[in-house]
Amino acid sequence: MKAAKFTLMVFLFFCCGNAFAQSADADKEPALVIELGGAASRSLTDAESSFGPTVAVEVTPIENWLELEAGVTPLFSRHSTEWSTDLLFKKPWTLSKKVEFMVGVGPEWIHSNRFGATANSVSGEAVGDFMFWHSAKHRFGWYLEPSYDYNFGRGHEKSVGISGGLLIAIP
Repeated sequence: MKAAKFTLMVFLFFCCGNAFAQSADADKEPALVIELGGAASRSLTDAESSFGPTVAVEVTPIENWLELEAGVTPLFSRHSTEWSTDLLFKKPWTLSKKVEFMVGVGPEWIHSNRFGATANSVSGEAVGDFMFWHSAKHRFGWYLEPSYDYNFGRGHEKSVGISGGLLIAIP
């Protein structure tokens, strides 16, 4: 009889612990945030503009200190196509319950096709990321992300860009 009471007490202790953990997790950041939108870029080197869609996934390994964003963007212009894949390391700041701002830097791999000639290169990217959430729960929102790119490949192209679109949080 004592063993049954002890087992019941241990079982209830673990069940209550899980219930408390779930309620505490409800106020935490989402597991990941998906960014879907459009992007525009303007080369400062040869004064060409390009446009295209963009998609990225963002995770928070260290809350209030580090966010990682991996994204893919195909950009199209009159005589070229450029696919860029980036990994950004961002420092977040919460400005209000519905507005966040982040500054980030990271590497970028670029595959370009200009006038039929393909090239691969590595770039560095710096961004500012404004996130506007529909509610304080951070489930849906929109973002605006200005950027600066420096290509370490032939020509050392420099460009400025902006992307924006929808934020979808996955709990």
